[in-house]
Amino acid sequence: MERSLRAARVATYIYFVLCGTLMGTWVVHIPAIEDRVGISHATLGGLLVLLGLGAFIGMQVAGPLTDRLGARIVVPAGGILCGAALVLPGIAHDPWTLAGALLVFGFCNGCLDVSMNAHAVHVEKAYGRPVMSGFHATFSVGGVLAALVGAGAASAGLNPAAGMAAMGAVGIVIALASARALLPPAPAADGTGSDENSVEQTVESAATKPRSTKGRVWLLAVLALMVMLCEGAANDWSALHLKDVLGAPASTAAFAYGTFAAAMTLGRLLADRFVARFGSMAILRYGAATAAVGITLVALGPWMWAAFTGWALFGLGLSGCVPQLFSAAGHADPAAAGANVSRVAGLGYVGMLAGPAVIGWLTHLVALNHAFVLLTLLCATAAAAAGVLRTGSDRSMVPVASGGPREQALSDH
Repeated sequence: MERSLRAARVATYIYFVLCGTLMGTWVVHIPAIEDRVGISHATLGGLLVLLGLGAFIGMQVAGPLTDRLGARIVVPAGGILCGAALVLPGIAHDPWTLAGALLVFGFCNGCLDVSMNAHAVHVEKAYGRPVMSGFHATFSVGGVLAALVGAGAASAGLNPAAGMAAMGAVGIVIALASARALLPPAPAADGTGSDENSVEQTVESAATKPRSTKGRVWLLAVLALMVMLCEGAANDWSALHLKDVLGAPASTAAFAYGTFAAAMTLGRLLADRFVARFGSMAILRYGAATAAVGITLVALGPWMWAAFTGWALFGLGLSGCVPQLFSAAGHADPAAAGANVSRVAGLGYVGMLAGPAVIGWLTHLVALNHAFVLLTLLCATAAAAAGVLRTGSDRSMVPVASGGPREQALSDH
């Protein structure tokens, strides 16, 4: 039992790396594809909306399917589809075919994203301790891996179609090879047992189940939208802030995003330990508050060192927030973990896409650094609303101790 649980955790890490690598492979090939198709930056920005739309639809489809069919079917299927769809943007020859390719690739990526997160919730429940942030950290590792492979392929003169097809084929093999290690679906309650205690426990569980579970999940989704909007804004505007506001050269400005991303990855690698000790509510509250301090320093600080410090605090503070929201959604109702995670992830993804656009619109009214005050307000709101994680229903994990609880946890799944 212990070995199969460890194997399931490793397989989940692999799928997170795979998802990050496949998405990162598309990202690193964007300039070459843009040149070959012959579109402007503005047209590309519009087409990227289709990528997000496809991902949102895929998340809403895959969540309930994961609850119904189990992760062993949906997660590998998502990985296979995502690997196969990766080649489509590489062979697109005009804006229309690129639009269709991005819609399909986004859909497949959304399927993989939500199903692997739903499975991660079950792994976390079986372990009886927080492990979600570590999974999200490995997604970032996949992006780094894609950048390294993409740079090597470009140096070797490999065209985008060939490079993306090769990476997609490797992804399909990895998705297939890792499928058997995933946890089986939870056994359905048969309802035929004659044990009166069991019946009483079932009735009591139904009676004490929070009536507001769906409302809590949507509140978690709104918080995910806020936090991921902040993350999306940092992705697109951090380097431009140093260049346009502080007058840094392009080579120095690039380190703004690097500082943010490195701090976020480090925070996610460490967050699970802090969650185990202080709880998920504390991570969301103090993490969002730290992010608010960081982005305020960016918005108001006139010095280069203040900007780098601010972006580091912003990434570190945000790092643990999204994993806690995903985890809470999955644990709110284990029977509907996939559907609940799809709601939170879907609305969060909308925020991720909207972040750059919202800040861009605000720059028509105020200076770029002053537009970041909106992010301060969103982080402060998330910190104030962290009490949504206070109840135990979102963290109903069986404690792992020597001599049997781990086996009990596995039997629940």
